[in-house]
Amino acid sequence: TDEEIKNAKGIIIAADKNVEMARFNGKHVEIVGVKEGIKRPQELIQKALDQTAPVYSNKETKTSSGTSERKGFYKHLMSGVSNMLPFVVGGGILIAISFIFGIKASDPTDPSFSPIAKLLMDIGGGNAFFLMVPVLAGFIGMSIADRPGFAPAMVGGLISANNGGGFLGGLVGGFLGGYVILFLKKVFAKLPEKLEGIKPVLLYPLFGILITGILMYTVVISPVAAVNGGITNFLNSLGTGNLILLGAIVGGMMAIDMGGPINKAAFTFGIAAIAAGNYYPHAAVMAGGMTPPLGIALATTFFKNKFSKEEREAGLTNYIMGASFITEGAIPFAAADPIRVIPSCVIGSALAGGLSMAFKCQLPAPHGGLFVLPIITNPMMYLLSVVIGAFVTCILIGITKPAKNI
Repeated sequence: TDEEIKNAKGIIIAADKNVEMARFNGKHVEIVGVKEGIKRPQELIQKALDQTAPVYSNKETKTSSGTSERKGFYKHLMSGVSNMLPFVVGGGILIAISFIFGIKASDPTDPSFSPIAKLLMDIGGGNAFFLMVPVLAGFIGMSIADRPGFAPAMVGGLISANNGGGFLGGLVGGFLGGYVILFLKKVFAKLPEKLEGIKPVLLYPLFGILITGILMYTVVISPVAAVNGGITNFLNSLGTGNLILLGAIVGGMMAIDMGGPINKAAFTFGIAAIAAGNYYPHAAVMAGGMTPPLGIALATTFFKNKFSKEEREAGLTNYIMGASFITEGAIPFAAADPIRVIPSCVIGSALAGGLSMAFKCQLPAPHGGLFVLPIITNPMMYLLSVVIGAFVTCILIGITKPAKNI
């Protein structure tokens, strides 16, 4: 709140996406990435109390270490992904629930038709899930060019969603809309000061949407749609052996940086596959994402002498986080001992992802962890895949970590 900001000695922003900064004007502000906030919280808090961070003045703030606030492709992408997730999760789970009535129960011409299934599919698939690409694009554009970038980027994402460009086209549309606005800001900077007020309400939306739309229709859509079609055909043509390898790769990727860009790349690949109607890859993705926290939780239970009392207590929460598909629960353990923990997690996650593919498990929901187990095909084999991966991670951590003198 404004009152809390006013009374604060200092502000710590540990984020990988854009944060509204104007409210912190005049305060000591330390800006770091999420991982820095996890790795050195005490140091950052002490800096805030000592007021050693620079004073924010509505310009780019430098951190006390001399590095600038994290910007660029990853930050813009994360702004889009984080704002897209509520649409993906809510809409995707509604779609998955509709499948409980039958895979084709939402089709009025099918014998298994159910009005409830159709209602769920219309809400989740026809609206919420359909909005994920425009919302992704819109917030990427907003991250790049602030509010003027939102409308052109969102229109670019909608053009992609309506013309076969899919998730990949939405990414292109988001960045295109944002950078078109940055270009227009430079062009219109030469206009008389009297016209300053009409830029955000007329010039930026008019020319931004026009230029972005023209580029999307004439340059972007055709090649991106062709790439999407090729990827879909490739996934559909994979044999069992290749599917297992793909599952192992995306599962392992989920554990490499546990919420970072590699993890998000695998997650977005799984979402794109769901959008294309292929439900195998994301099952492997979720299995790989659940394995690290579950494996660590098991390790703190069965190898108690390898962990401090605080770590064992934190390990218990990882049972819930792992079951809920929150890979980030493993980050503190990985940060404390990356050489032993990360390889153990990657091996277990790769195994879980490969087994998920081997058992031909399909997941139509983008999130939910074990709570969406009833709508996964071959649910017991899927559960077995996750359990095997988690126990392998647990055993490897138990073998490689030294005992603690406590």
